[in-house]
Amino acid sequence: MPAIASPPSSPRLEAPQKPSPTFSPPSVSVIFVLGGPGSGKGTQCANLVRDYGFTHLSAGDLLRAEQDRPDSEFGNMIREYIREGTIVPMEVTVQLLENAMTDVVDSGEDEGGEGKGKGKFLIDGFPRKMDQAEHFESSVCRSEFTLFFDCPESVMQERLLNRGKTSGRADDNADSIKKRFKTFVETSMPVVDYFESKGKVERVPATEGPEQVYSNVRESLKRRGFQATSGGG
Repeated sequence: MPAIASPPSSPRLEAPQKPSPTFSPPSVSVIFVLGGPGSGKGTQCANLVRDYGFTHLSAGDLLRAEQDRPDSEFGNMIREYIREGTIVPMEVTVQLLENAMTDVVDSGEDEGGEGKGKGKFLIDGFPRKMDQAEHFESSVCRSEFTLFFDCPESVMQERLLNRGKTSGRADDNADSIKKRFKTFVETSMPVVDYFESKGKVERVPATEGPEQVYSNVRESLKRRGFQATSGGG
Protein backbone atom coordinates (compact mmCIF):
# COMPACT_ATOMS: atom_id res chain seq x y z
CA MET A 1 0.00 0.00 0.00
CA PRO A 2 1.21 3.62 -0.49
CA ALA A 3 3.33 5.06 2.30
CA ILE A 4 1.66 7.49 4.68
CA ALA A 5 1.97 11.06 3.50
CA SER A 6 3.71 12.62 6.50
CA PRO A 7 6.90 14.51 7.32
CA PRO A 8 10.09 12.46 6.73
CA SER A 9 10.80 12.31 10.46
CA SER A 10 7.43 10.75 11.26
CA PRO A 11 7.14 7.00 11.90
CA ARG A 12 5.26 4.93 9.37
CA LEU A 13 2.53 2.42 9.99
CA GLU A 14 1.45 -0.17 7.48
CA ALA A 15 -2.03 -1.66 7.76
CA PRO A 16 -1.90 -5.44 8.28
CA GLN A 17 -3.68 -7.57 5.73
CA LYS A 18 -6.60 -9.54 7.17
CA PRO A 19 -8.62 -12.31 5.56
CA SER A 20 -11.78 -11.12 7.34
CA PRO A 21 -12.91 -8.37 9.76
CA THR A 22 -11.94 -8.71 13.44
CA PHE A 23 -15.60 -8.38 14.52
CA SER A 24 -18.90 -9.10 12.83
CA PRO A 25 -22.60 -8.42 13.45
CA PRO A 26 -24.60 -9.37 15.42
CA SER A 27 -21.99 -9.95 18.14
CA VAL A 28 -20.73 -6.39 17.60
CA SER A 29 -22.78 -3.45 16.32
CA VAL A 30 -21.15 -0.30 14.97
CA ILE A 31 -22.85 2.99 14.18
CA PHE A 32 -20.76 5.67 12.53
CA VAL A 33 -21.54 9.19 13.78
CA LEU A 34 -20.73 12.01 11.37
CA GLY A 35 -21.40 15.72 11.20
CA GLY A 36 -19.37 18.87 10.77
CA PRO A 37 -17.31 20.21 13.67
CA GLY A 38 -19.73 21.73 16.17
CA SER A 39 -22.79 19.82 14.94
CA GLY A 40 -23.41 18.36 18.41
CA LYS A 41 -22.21 14.79 17.89
CA GLY A 42 -20.63 14.48 21.32
CA THR A 43 -23.71 15.68 23.19
CA GLN A 44 -25.99 13.23 21.39
CA CYS A 45 -23.56 10.34 21.78
CA ALA A 46 -23.61 10.91 25.54
CA ASN A 47 -27.42 10.61 25.48
CA LEU A 48 -27.22 7.35 23.52
CA VAL A 49 -24.66 5.89 25.92
CA ARG A 50 -26.98 6.69 28.82
CA ASP A 51 -30.19 5.38 27.29
CA TYR A 52 -29.11 2.66 24.85
CA GLY A 53 -26.00 1.16 26.43
CA PHE A 54 -23.61 2.05 23.63
CA THR A 55 -19.89 2.46 24.10
CA HIS A 56 -18.85 5.84 22.71
CA LEU A 57 -15.54 5.95 20.87
CA SER A 58 -14.45 9.34 19.58
CA ALA A 59 -11.82 9.07 16.87
CA GLY A 60 -10.68 12.60 17.72
CA ASP A 61 -10.38 11.87 21.44
CA LEU A 62 -8.39 8.71 20.76
CA LEU A 63 -6.01 10.64 18.50
CA ARG A 64 -5.60 13.45 21.02
CA ALA A 65 -4.90 10.94 23.79
CA GLU A 66 -2.34 9.18 21.59
CA GLN A 67 -0.55 12.43 20.74
CA ASP A 68 -0.22 13.19 24.47
CA ARG A 69 0.97 9.70 25.45
CA PRO A 70 4.64 10.14 26.46
CA ASP A 71 5.95 7.04 24.68
CA SER A 72 3.81 7.33 21.52
CA GLU A 73 5.76 6.96 18.30
CA PHE A 74 2.97 8.74 16.41
CA GLY A 75 2.36 11.68 18.78
CA ASN A 76 4.24 14.34 16.83
CA MET A 77 2.73 13.25 13.52
CA ILE A 78 -0.82 13.33 14.93
CA ARG A 79 -0.21 16.75 16.50
CA GLU A 80 0.86 18.19 13.14
CA TYR A 81 -2.19 16.84 11.29
CA ILE A 82 -4.61 18.12 13.96
CA ARG A 83 -3.01 21.57 13.99
CA GLU A 84 -3.39 21.82 10.22
CA GLY A 85 -7.00 20.61 10.33
CA THR A 86 -6.20 17.72 8.00
CA ILE A 87 -6.98 14.02 8.31
CA VAL A 88 -4.61 11.72 10.18
CA PRO A 89 -3.54 8.70 8.06
CA MET A 90 -6.21 6.01 8.21
CA GLU A 91 -3.87 3.27 9.46
CA VAL A 92 -3.29 5.15 12.72
CA THR A 93 -6.96 6.00 13.35
CA VAL A 94 -8.32 2.56 12.44
CA GLN A 95 -5.76 0.80 14.63
CA LEU A 96 -6.59 3.00 17.63
CA LEU A 97 -10.30 2.28 17.14
CA GLU A 98 -9.74 -1.45 16.82
CA ASN A 99 -7.60 -1.50 19.95
CA ALA A 100 -10.29 0.35 21.92
CA MET A 101 -13.05 -1.97 20.67
CA THR A 102 -10.99 -5.04 21.50
CA ASP A 103 -10.42 -3.79 25.04
CA VAL A 104 -14.18 -3.34 25.55
CA VAL A 105 -15.23 -6.65 23.99
CA ASP A 106 -12.57 -8.69 25.78
CA SER A 107 -13.32 -7.13 29.16
CA GLY A 108 -17.11 -7.28 28.82
CA GLU A 109 -17.29 -3.68 30.03
CA ASP A 110 -19.50 -2.28 27.29
CA GLU A 111 -22.31 -0.16 28.70
CA GLY A 112 -24.86 -2.49 27.19
CA GLY A 113 -24.04 -5.02 29.91
CA GLU A 114 -24.21 -7.90 27.45
CA GLY A 115 -20.98 -9.45 28.69
CA LYS A 116 -17.84 -10.74 27.06
CA GLY A 117 -17.90 -10.89 23.27
CA LYS A 118 -20.71 -8.36 22.91
CA GLY A 119 -20.49 -4.69 22.08
CA LYS A 120 -22.52 -1.79 20.74
CA PHE A 121 -20.32 1.05 19.54
CA LEU A 122 -20.90 4.63 18.46
CA ILE A 123 -17.83 5.72 16.51
CA ASP A 124 -17.89 9.49 16.59
CA GLY A 125 -16.17 11.57 13.91
CA PHE A 126 -15.36 8.59 11.73
CA PRO A 127 -14.97 7.67 8.90
CA ARG A 128 -13.79 11.02 7.55
CA LYS A 129 -12.68 9.69 4.16
CA MET A 130 -13.75 6.87 1.87
CA ASP A 131 -10.50 4.97 2.38
CA GLN A 132 -11.11 5.00 6.15
CA ALA A 133 -14.62 3.63 5.64
CA GLU A 134 -13.46 0.87 3.32
CA HIS A 135 -10.49 -0.10 5.47
CA PHE A 136 -12.50 -0.20 8.70
CA GLU A 137 -15.35 -2.26 7.24
CA SER A 138 -13.00 -4.75 5.59
CA SER A 139 -10.62 -5.17 8.52
CA VAL A 140 -12.50 -4.32 11.75
CA CYS A 141 -16.31 -4.50 11.46
CA ARG A 142 -19.12 -3.72 9.04
CA SER A 143 -21.22 -0.77 10.19
CA GLU A 144 -24.97 -0.94 10.77
CA PHE A 145 -25.56 2.59 9.48
CA THR A 146 -24.29 6.18 9.73
CA LEU A 147 -25.96 8.77 11.96
CA PHE A 148 -25.38 12.12 10.24
CA PHE A 149 -25.98 15.42 12.03
CA ASP A 150 -26.88 17.96 9.36
CA CYS A 151 -26.03 21.51 10.43
CA PRO A 152 -25.19 24.75 8.54
CA GLU A 153 -21.62 26.02 8.74
CA SER A 154 -22.67 29.33 10.33
CA VAL A 155 -24.31 27.55 13.27
CA MET A 156 -21.36 25.22 13.77
CA GLN A 157 -18.87 28.09 13.68
CA GLU A 158 -20.74 30.02 16.36
CA ARG A 159 -20.88 26.93 18.59
CA LEU A 160 -17.16 26.20 18.18
CA LEU A 161 -16.03 29.75 18.86
CA ASN A 162 -18.10 29.75 22.05
CA ARG A 163 -16.67 26.37 23.04
CA GLY A 164 -13.15 27.61 22.36
CA LYS A 165 -13.45 30.16 25.16
CA THR A 166 -13.30 27.34 27.72
CA SER A 167 -12.32 24.09 25.95
CA GLY A 168 -8.58 24.64 25.80
CA ARG A 169 -8.52 22.70 22.51
CA ALA A 170 -5.86 23.87 20.05
CA ASP A 171 -8.28 23.50 17.11
CA ASP A 172 -11.11 25.59 18.60
CA ASN A 173 -9.93 28.82 16.96
CA ALA A 174 -11.14 30.67 13.86
CA ASP A 175 -8.27 29.59 11.60
CA SER A 176 -8.42 25.90 12.50
CA ILE A 177 -12.23 25.91 12.38
CA LYS A 178 -12.20 27.22 8.79
CA LYS A 179 -9.74 24.49 7.77
CA ARG A 180 -11.84 21.82 9.50
CA PHE A 181 -15.00 22.92 7.68
CA LYS A 182 -13.22 22.79 4.33
CA THR A 183 -11.80 19.32 5.09
CA PHE A 184 -15.20 18.01 6.16
CA VAL A 185 -17.01 19.21 3.04
CA GLU A 186 -14.33 17.95 0.65
CA THR A 187 -13.59 14.56 2.23
CA SER A 188 -16.33 13.53 4.66
CA MET A 189 -19.46 14.50 2.76
CA PRO A 190 -18.60 12.01 -0.01
CA VAL A 191 -18.63 9.31 2.71
CA VAL A 192 -22.11 10.40 3.80
CA ASP A 193 -23.29 10.49 0.19
CA TYR A 194 -21.89 7.01 -0.47
CA PHE A 195 -23.56 5.39 2.53
CA GLU A 196 -26.77 7.28 1.78
CA SER A 197 -26.79 5.75 -1.70
CA LYS A 198 -26.67 2.34 0.03
CA GLY A 199 -29.61 3.19 2.32
CA LYS A 200 -27.29 3.30 5.34
CA VAL A 201 -27.68 6.90 6.56
CA GLU A 202 -30.03 8.45 9.10
CA ARG A 203 -29.88 12.22 8.49
CA VAL A 204 -30.79 14.25 11.59
CA PRO A 205 -31.34 18.06 11.40
CA ALA A 206 -29.04 19.52 14.08
CA THR A 207 -29.95 23.21 14.28
CA GLU A 208 -32.56 22.92 17.03
CA GLY A 209 -31.96 22.53 20.75
CA PRO A 210 -30.33 19.35 22.08
CA GLU A 211 -33.62 17.90 23.37
CA GLN A 212 -35.41 18.15 20.02
CA VAL A 213 -32.37 16.82 18.17
CA TYR A 214 -32.24 13.85 20.54
CA SER A 215 -35.92 13.14 19.95
CA ASN A 216 -35.14 12.88 16.24
CA VAL A 217 -32.13 10.68 16.97
CA ARG A 218 -34.29 8.26 18.94
CA GLU A 219 -36.72 8.01 16.04
CA SER A 220 -33.80 7.21 13.74
CA LEU A 221 -32.59 4.40 16.00
CA LYS A 222 -36.10 3.03 16.31
CA ARG A 223 -36.32 2.77 12.53
CA ARG A 224 -33.08 0.77 12.58
CA GLY A 225 -34.29 -1.66 15.23
CA PHE A 226 -32.44 -0.29 18.28
CA GLN A 227 -34.37 -0.04 21.53
CA ALA A 228 -33.50 1.98 24.62
CA THR A 229 -32.18 -0.05 27.55
CA SER A 230 -32.97 2.50 30.28
CA GLY A 231 -35.94 4.61 31.33
CA GLY A 232 -34.46 7.62 29.52
CA GLY A 233 -35.50 6.22 26.15
